[in-house]
Amino acid sequence: MSLPEQRAGDGDRDRVAARLRDAHAEGRLDLDELTERLDATYRAKTYGELDALTTDLPTPAPRSRPPGSEPAVPTSGSAPTRSGDKGLRAAWTAWAVAVSVNVVIWAMVSFSAGEAIYFWPMWVAGPWGAVLLVTTLSRPR
Repeated sequence: MSLPEQRAGDGDRDRVAARLRDAHAEGRLDLDELTERLDATYRAKTYGELDALTTDLPTPAPRSRPPGSEPAVPTSGSAPTRSGDKGLRAAWTAWAVAVSVNVVIWAMVSFSAGEAIYFWPMWVAGPWGAVLLVTTLSRPR
């Protein structure tokens, strides 16, 4: 429990600012009031000064988790998913798209030249693919 004369920190000011922004979004504060209170929030030095900025606002309802933020519950027979799986899958997808575009450009240039030219897309596919492969294989199981 904090005393009104105790000094507030940046995190305390940020929490009050978020509460004020929520109150504005709910229609409890107009834009001028929000601006004035945010200015006062970041000038506040004590908990008492911060408390005075929100005393006329109702206590916020506890926030529910947004849809999709619940931890994944594996179904029977499936392996649990890890947050890194999506990122790695996205990286492999980006690699495949970039390599495909480069190969198509190389093929079009080779076709228009009437002969297969130097296969330069390997310089896009090789190093990037090697890094992705090492990252994929070195992940803990």
